[in-house]
Amino acid sequence: MKTAIAFWNILLKDMRNYYLKPPNISWGIIFPFAWMLMFFLKSQTPVDVRTVLPGVMAMSILFGTTSMLAVTITFERRSRSFDRLLLSPISLTWLMLAKTLGAILFGIVNAFVPMLIAIFFTSVSNINWAILILSVFFIAITSTFLGLFIAVSVSEVFEAQTFSNFFRFPMVFLCGLFFPISQLPVFLRPLSYIVPLTYGADLLKTAINQNGHITLGISLLVLLFFSMILFLISKRNIQHRWIY
Repeated sequence: MKTAIAFWNILLKDMRNYYLKPPNISWGIIFPFAWMLMFFLKSQTPVDVRTVLPGVMAMSILFGTTSMLAVTITFERRSRSFDRLLLSPISLTWLMLAKTLGAILFGIVNAFVPMLIAIFFTSVSNINWAILILSVFFIAITSTFLGLFIAVSVSEVFEAQTFSNFFRFPMVFLCGLFFPISQLPVFLRPLSYIVPLTYGADLLKTAINQNGHITLGISLLVLLFFSMILFLISKRNIQHRWIY
């Protein structure tokens, strides 16, 4: 009972202090909209909204979760707020899940902003909603735990942002969102398959356009594997670097 109360209060605190702030809500709406607008303006030919939709959704999740979580946890670590949370009647595992659930929900909401925009420009028929929801959920979890890993690996907020970009931008170009993996240089293709976003993006392509090339079960298992590894590494870092 104490664990449930502590978990809920930590989640509510984060939602109230970070994720439900008007600037963050507006940023979560404007960021996906800006990406879609960029494709319309930069393309020399008519843009098929459904073709770019998987990429915009995946990037909205990736940038939204990693940006928010990496900064909030690093900031709380610097202000000693996180140290006080370690004294709460909750295990470290549940504490970390409580701190990350807000970012997961934030990423899921961000993902569906482009979908709402796309409804006004194209038909959303023939979308496999079950796979779409599943893929958004797993991408949000993996991206959030990547943000957690980044947050517990640095000491300053500016370091968190720099370290985030070290992972995010290579992932965007290697995962096949905007450039098919088959068109990448041969020496880069193996790297694409060790990037978790590759499997999340393929799930979105399967759900929206039915043109994914990786088996559904394999994509889900790989995303689950990356999530577990990132979470366990982050937990170990907190235990060895933050708890004395």
